Amino acid sequence: MLRTFRIGGIHPPENKLSAGKKITALAAPKQVIIPLSQHIGAPAQAVVKKGDLVKVGTLVAKAGGFVSANIHSSVSGKVNKIDNALDSSGYKRPAIYIDVEGDEWEETIDRSDALVKDCTLSSKEIVDKIAAAGIVGLGGATFPTQVKLMPPPGSKAEIIIINAVECEPYLTSDHSLMMEKGEQILVGVTLLMKAVNVNKAVIGIENNKPDAIAHLTKLAAAAYPGIEIMPLKVQYPQGGEKQLIDAVIRRQVKSGALPISAGAVVQNVGTAYAVYEAVQKNKPLFERVVTVTGKAVANPSNFLVRMGTPINTLIEAAGGIPENTGKIIGGGPMMGKALVSAEVPVTKGSSGVLLLTKEESVRKPMKDCIRCAKCVNVCPMGLNPA
Repeated sequence: MLRTFRIGGIHPPENKLSAGKKITALAAPKQVIIPLSQHIGAPAQAVVKKGDLVKVGTLVAKAGGFVSANIHSSVSGKVNKIDNALDSSGYKRPAIYIDVEGDEWEETIDRSDALVKDCTLSSKEIVDKIAAAGIVGLGGATFPTQVKLMPPPGSKAEIIIINAVECEPYLTSDHSLMMEKGEQILVGVTLLMKAVNVNKAVIGIENNKPDAIAHLTKLAAAAYPGIEIMPLKVQYPQGGEKQLIDAVIRRQVKSGALPISAGAVVQNVGTAYAVYEAVQKNKPLFERVVTVTGKAVANPSNFLVRMGTPINTLIEAAGGIPENTGKIIGGGPMMGKALVSAEVPVTKGSSGVLLLTKEESVRKPMKDCIRCAKCVNVCPMGLNPA
């Protein structure tokens, strides 16, 4: 019997329209807008100024505190200005505008396709490289990864849990990454294991992705003995840390406590791939896979996109905005936010762009509660509003 978390949950329509679509790399736009707040915590502090020349991978903003993250240029060119720009929440926040000139990368980045498995770095050196590369949680929460890998005094990790659930309807960016970068992900998981000194990791994948389960199981069995691939029942919101920990190791995180209190460090599967690229390829986090989808979208796709690319560039690449579009959502339909403009830039937390039709985006009128208790049955936190 497939595992899942033990309290509540629901199985919404999946609508994985872009499943099976290969990752397509989008060309850099003419200008990128790189916000200084692309993570939970303090905004990064710009270390470039107007007129500076940057390359792909150049550090343009340093972490602004303990819970913060470095930011790197996703393009090569000239800094046009540092000014406020509209973000996905509809507020104007500081950002770096860079005019693109060519595509010159920092020489330290290994751009070859060769798989690099061996790592002689210590735990601290791995964490330091992750911090330097500006890696954050790519599942949407964008918590700086290096902070998660440094448990507070008195806490000890026992297991790494990789969140490859992708329970959000419509989104397939993680699924496509597992199919195309499976071995790199597994190397990234071993690096995370070494970073927190554990010898066991579990990659949790919902059972609606049988090809990814089979692919990673075969790879792990061949060369990665400490990594288990665990198929999970399809149940929303299994991608939540507390729900995933309960599903995988049958431990519940107490109210107000951190996942490390249950002995678990949870990382997204996209984060594991970014860790591989940072540690083994010296590549900072300046691009990511983004799903562009919707029932009326001409060509639902998974794109590899540079940070700072306007979202309308992605929409055009997927066939343009359909005439009957009612809302554009940054993320998926459950946790995503309606965007005020399609010109906001892609950031580290951009997992998807969902175009809802006018019929789908109409908010139904509110009705009085009739105490049917359906909300009690499905609440994954065990709440009872009665």
